[in-house]
Amino acid sequence: MALSCILAAPLGAGVSYVESSSGLDTPTLDGGYTEVEMADVDRDGNIDLVSVGDHGNPWIGTDQHGVIVWFGDGKGAWIPFQFGDFGYGGIAVGDVNNDGDLDVGYGIHHDYGAGDLGDQILEVALGNGTGRAWTPWDDGLATNGETYGMFGSDFADVDGDGDLDLGSISFGCCSGVHVYLNGGDGSWLQSFGFLGGNARQEFVFGDVNGDGWPDLAVSHEDGTVYVGDGNGGFALADSNLPAGGIFGRVGVSLGDVNGDGRDDLAWARNGGVAVWIRNANGTWTDFGAGLPTSGNWAATQLWDMDGDRVVDVAAFGGGLAGVWKGSGTGSWTPLATFTTPAPGTYSAFRVGGDADHNGLADIALVDEEGGPFNSQNQLHFYREASTPAVLAVRFVRPGPAATLRAGSVRFVEWASAVPPGSLPGQVSLAYSLNGPGGPWTPIAVDLPDNGRHQWTVPDAQATHNLRLAIRLVSGTKRARAISPRLTLAPGHP
Repeated sequence: MALSCILAAPLGAGVSYVESSSGLDTPTLDGGYTEVEMADVDRDGNIDLVSVGDHGNPWIGTDQHGVIVWFGDGKGAWIPFQFGDFGYGGIAVGDVNNDGDLDVGYGIHHDYGAGDLGDQILEVALGNGTGRAWTPWDDGLATNGETYGMFGSDFADVDGDGDLDLGSISFGCCSGVHVYLNGGDGSWLQSFGFLGGNARQEFVFGDVNGDGWPDLAVSHEDGTVYVGDGNGGFALADSNLPAGGIFGRVGVSLGDVNGDGRDDLAWARNGGVAVWIRNANGTWTDFGAGLPTSGNWAATQLWDMDGDRVVDVAAFGGGLAGVWKGSGTGSWTPLATFTTPAPGTYSAFRVGGDADHNGLADIALVDEEGGPFNSQNQLHFYREASTPAVLAVRFVRPGPAATLRAGSVRFVEWASAVPPGSLPGQVSLAYSLNGPGGPWTPIAVDLPDNGRHQWTVPDAQATHNLRLAIRLVSGTKRARAISPRLTLAPGHP
């Protein structure tokens, strides 16, 4: 696929997108759902795309196999690489053994690996910092009745012990939802899970009650939102949410749309787009004025797409992608739309990475295109099309009023705008327990400017005035930002 012209026309002041899919037509895809993540697996400062492919992985009428990485060049072009003989499912990316290299966790249907890698339907594999080799680190996973196929997967430190744990959902019926604790030595122990019921493919961690312990949302008929207890246990917390369908709520995502420190829920409801906020008392309130109430929408993402520090909503389905600007008060304004070739059936949808360092989030999606007898999945990437004039940086997550637990792992995410012709950026992070005046304690220095750092929150005194600082350096130019006020809460003794 060659670089194309701008496909998205903004409907108001805001964002527009240009397709940047050169290199994404290899390997050939097949059909069915998949999951694509954006992460800098080779630590060169540019985001890559990571997947375990769709129904054709491995080798079923396609040239897919194993973990697929499309390495980004920082300009919107991609170079594919594959490793292993397994696939079809969902994937998560994070550093599970705290060695500084990104690892993967995945739920798969085709567990065809001849050796230890790829012979279970739920696995974790260690990376070596290149994105070109993966080593199994998966003892104890998929040992609690998961017999058919796992899918959407995510990492979070659900028990606050300083390492990432793994959650995953099955697809169809009937292997359910499962969360496994990281033993730190390649062993895993289930802390929460159930079997049975119909499901789609979404599983995502967040913090819906704002207490600093990870919660989760899934597309399952038995319920959507589960609140974590900080020890690996979870309890259903749908409260007054409207009923889901036979596969539960589809296209679910989490994000804090009103800046109160609690993640809120978006999903595709009756073909429309729904956003409901989580209240302090555990109930939910419809927050979706201005969003479509019908259509072919099938997936959502909550992210600050236009850089105004207020979370927006993006959605895709039926060959149409849309972005709506969030006001933070419950009203939404169209920002941009673009189309993909017919029928454009949703297979994967992800936003948040910034392939070209212009400071605004990009969009990756997989959709099924073609006629009834020759349809096939296609992976597309759409860069936000603006060009920055000055060097700038801002925090994305943790968002305003978020709570962090001492001793736990959190992801710090930022967006940097680097003007064309500038040297690649490097990032340094620090924290203050006493507000924006400091003193500042370093977190990390001279990081690649890839938008994400995995941080073990310090075991320090509790405070409601935690701040993070970021410094971006490009050649002789500097940019700096300070986060909104955060809460540092006690971790486990």
